[in-house]
Amino acid sequence: MAKVGSQGYIQALSDEAQFADKTTVRRHKPDYQIVLYMGLLMLIGLIIMYAIGPQRANVLNNAYGSEYGSMYFFIKQLVSLGVAIVAFWAMAFVPYTWFTRHAGKIVMISFGACALLFLAGLANLGIAQQTLGATRWFNLGSLGSFQPAEMLKYAILIFLAGFLGGKAKQAKLNNAQATLIPVAIITAISMIFIVIIQKDFGTGVSLLGIIISMLVVSGLNVKNAGIIILIIMLIGGALIVSAPHRLDRFMTFLNGDNMSSNDPNSYHIDQAKLAIGTGGLFGVGVGNSVQATGYLPEATNDSVFAIIGETFGFVGLLTVLALFTALLMRLLKLMDHLVDIRLKLLIAGAFGWLGSHVMLNVASMVGVIPLTGITLPLLSFGGTSLIFIAAVLGLVFQLSHYTVHPSSLKEARYEDSSSRRGIGRSRHAGRSGFTRN
Repeated sequence: MAKVGSQGYIQALSDEAQFADKTTVRRHKPDYQIVLYMGLLMLIGLIIMYAIGPQRANVLNNAYGSEYGSMYFFIKQLVSLGVAIVAFWAMAFVPYTWFTRHAGKIVMISFGACALLFLAGLANLGIAQQTLGATRWFNLGSLGSFQPAEMLKYAILIFLAGFLGGKAKQAKLNNAQATLIPVAIITAISMIFIVIIQKDFGTGVSLLGIIISMLVVSGLNVKNAGIIILIIMLIGGALIVSAPHRLDRFMTFLNGDNMSSNDPNSYHIDQAKLAIGTGGLFGVGVGNSVQATGYLPEATNDSVFAIIGETFGFVGLLTVLALFTALLMRLLKLMDHLVDIRLKLLIAGAFGWLGSHVMLNVASMVGVIPLTGITLPLLSFGGTSLIFIAAVLGLVFQLSHYTVHPSSLKEARYEDSSSRRGIGRSRHAGRSGFTRN
């Protein structure tokens, strides 16, 4: 095992995060239900962009004097979908071991991209796109924009799967020095870039969703889980209080329906609820959205769930939620049918990524939690998020080649537990075939 020295935790973790290059499970037919659910959600998102794109373009042209064509948002979303599909199939066919072997390098490149964006923003360079007081994207001109935080989430997912999987196999997952402190350090660095520097609280929460999902599946004990949750709550509270716009949103949430309708902080959520309520049971129909004409902020991005409610009604919202539920449940089923804990963790992280986006976005739009800016996966307008979510689903699709029948799991777990007893480790195996402290 690599020791943590003066070169820092990240290099040490990189040495420990590499996977074995071979598997004992025979490769078989993948799970095409993942493709089905993903494709249906992408199609719904494309229909929404076609329906409200002209209205959104007209709003921006009148407000900012821009010259967006009526089909701009639809065409750009179509191009993004094309790139996302390429990313999906690339991750489906490039051996996952290539990514896991280079996990440390991918993390360092991602941190480097975030640092470069920060420096470019300080220097007011044109490549750093500044929107609403935040610098979160690289401006790539005609190619669009790129959000390095999404690449960082993907890098952390790949990296921690190997690291935590290795620690779980060594029965050191709950060891502070060997596991928890290194994970805390890499999480803290990520949060500094995403939440503090880029001012993207929603993306920071989704990254925590990835990490927490992986920790839980890897076998984190109740005591450490409680400590981690307490720390997250304290730091989260500090981040909310220290940022006026976050505090305003939180106070608006606490006041609920008692908030004055003239309060600008309640405007976004009021319009979102109005859109959903207007849709009724079956919606107003494609192309008939009123809220997309400029009343509902970010109609093509963070607020797309409300627009779907207005356009397709309660039935449409239930359909979307059913598709997300089916996809998430499929991930859990695949995870439960994998033998290698490291592969389980990859899918656990994907579940945390997708699930956190869905829960945060939907809960924000219906007023269950304070308003948080975050995309609805596969449906919202925007290339970087769409591409990386498709990429992680492509990785899951590849891993579905290596699931085993439930009848084989008991034997595989027993053999895995027995093999470890010969080297002096714990004799009490966990449910997933790895020992716990």
